[in-house]
Amino acid sequence: MAEVTRKEVILALVAATAPRLAGVDLSAINLSRLDFTGANLRGANLSGSNLQEAILRAANLTGVNLSASQLPYVDMNAANLTMANLQGANLQGARLTTANLSNADLSGANLRGATLTGANVTGVRFNENTIWPDGKRGSQGSPSQYT
Repeated sequence: MAEVTRKEVILALVAATAPRLAGVDLSAINLSRLDFTGANLRGANLSGSNLQEAILRAANLTGVNLSASQLPYVDMNAANLTMANLQGANLQGARLTTANLSNADLSGANLRGATLTGANVTGVRFNENTIWPDGKRGSQGSPSQYT
């Protein structure tokens, strides 16, 4: 259960240029269309959250739990997703250009139509249920093919 409500998150985003929400439990909360540009969400729990069309440009998402989250059309340009848990996340149409995905777990993630141009995909983990931007599954594709 989330520590805070959507309203409290909105107030934090309005109050600071680069809000600090590191380690906060934001699981299963509707955060769609919110602007988290430059926010520090390091180690936050966003599992099962709805972040559809949210803006997370240059956000620090190191070690964040985004498992089973809804992230269609999210903008994570230049975001730091080092060691992020994206297992089973829906990243359909997501913008991950120049994002740092090193050692992230994309097992079972849906990346159909996502843009990974310039992304760091060193050590990315995936499985046969991972769907790549072009619709290939698992080992039919490789993270480096899309950067």
